[in-house]
Amino acid sequence: MARTPSRVFESIESAHEYVGLLCDAIDEAEETIEHEMALPVTSHRHVDALRLAHYKLNSLRQHLLVSRRLLNDLRTLRRYLLEERTADRPAGRSGATDTALADAFV
Repeated sequence: MARTPSRVFESIESAHEYVGLLCDAIDEAEETIEHEMALPVTSHRHVDALRLAHYKLNSLRQHLLVSRRLLNDLRTLRRYLLEERTADRPAGRSGATDTALADAFV
């Protein structure tokens, strides 16, 4: 019997969606920073702070992209494991699981 998630991060899919929303927010913030950097210079300190914020946003985006890939891998593994449990297997197929796991990532 399938359980429906009652909380936001109860499923891998909801965590994946949330990370996607964070990436969208980073894109918007980066556009704002780039717009401010294009304005006439008010002070060099202000421009340095904008550059640092831009760098930190890029760093955060890279971490979130890695997180999305990890969530994709976990989702693939979960699907593989759940299908493996529900499928009727002959008793002599113990070595086939390693091959099937490798094929899941191709």
